[in-house]
Amino acid sequence: MLPGVVGVMMATEAIKLIIGIGRPLIGRLVLYDALRMQFRELKVNRDESCPICGDNPEITELIDDYVRWYDEYWEEEIDVAAD
Repeated sequence: MLPGVVGVMMATEAIKLIIGIGRPLIGRLVLYDALRMQFRELKVNRDESCPICGDNPEITELIDDYVRWYDEYWEEEIDVAAD
């Protein structure tokens, strides 16, 4: 049930952003307690010093060779697991 509830919420947010209706969760965080079937909403303040979305972003593009990095990362994980 948990993945279904969260998945529907994520899809709804994407649809709201794509077609420009409703109030998207920008600046807000929803906490879902599946055991109690309760939702809580928290306000999240923007961090001006964030390296991705702050006032002066330092990270502005994806890793140049993501596939190579990803392959090297998993080779290291497999080598460690084999030992």
